[in-house]
Amino acid sequence: MPVPFQTLRDVLRHAVTRFNTEKLFFGHGSDNAFDEAAYLLLHTLKLPLDRLDPFLDARLTEQEISTLLALIERRAQDRVPVAYLTHEALLGNYRFYVDQRVIVPRSFIAELIPEQFQPWVDDPEAVMNVLELCTGSGCLAIMLADAFPNAQVDAVDLSTDALEVARKNVADYELQHRITLHHSDLYDALPAKRYDLIVTNPPYVNSGSMATLPAEYRAEPQMALAGGEDGMDLVRRIVAGAKDRLTPEGVLVVEIGNEFAYAEAAFAHRELTWLSTSAGDEAVFLLTADQL
Repeated sequence: MPVPFQTLRDVLRHAVTRFNTEKLFFGHGSDNAFDEAAYLLLHTLKLPLDRLDPFLDARLTEQEISTLLALIERRAQDRVPVAYLTHEALLGNYRFYVDQRVIVPRSFIAELIPEQFQPWVDDPEAVMNVLELCTGSGCLAIMLADAFPNAQVDAVDLSTDALEVARKNVADYELQHRITLHHSDLYDALPAKRYDLIVTNPPYVNSGSMATLPAEYRAEPQMALAGGEDGMDLVRRIVAGAKDRLTPEGVLVVEIGNEFAYAEAAFAHRELTWLSTSAGDEAVFLLTADQL
């Protein structure tokens, strides 16, 4: 009986078919079966992620084929997000370690950090203290430390499991001297200081949407997603507490994903500034200290 799989091309074709057959949800770094399958296979084989063609007809060992097929089935049958299979997530030009203790990094704020939130942040080099709430894997804190080279960054999460993952990522980027991780319920356990910039991608999914999340999102820690009836439970607390934590020229940046209508209703008394991202102008808002 002939061996059904011999080359990377064979296994890739099988993976794409399995992913499409199972009608997987792609929302953790790719948007289609081919790209996700190629990434999973190349990463597992420790091959360059941007060079598929030279390896397509390379013959694989029996052990390699067995390993790849098992991962394909975990993704297809168990609906495990691919980042949990590779223990890696890509965000912008960064790579982060992830596992099931944190949600898979994805944030429209990540698109804005390289621009240093200008013109609302007048002088990025004058930013000395940055706070990131709901840090999860620590991805945004690390990007913020790079974007604001003179800043000390306090990164907060209520989950001790998430902070363990963040600690690994901070160490991987050798930023322990600039990023301090805090186990805190938002502002509660923070030192008495004010920040030039507060950034957060908090749990904001409303209860109706939580009930219909794809299996891939249900595999993530739900406390990092659920935002209450209208998704604004934590966002309200973040906005309310920011006025006592910002410097006079400080700004607050909040991601709310698809919850634009709920955010506008929750903060109808405030003039939210909506920032442009690849998702449009309704996913991230900004408030200045003066507005608070």
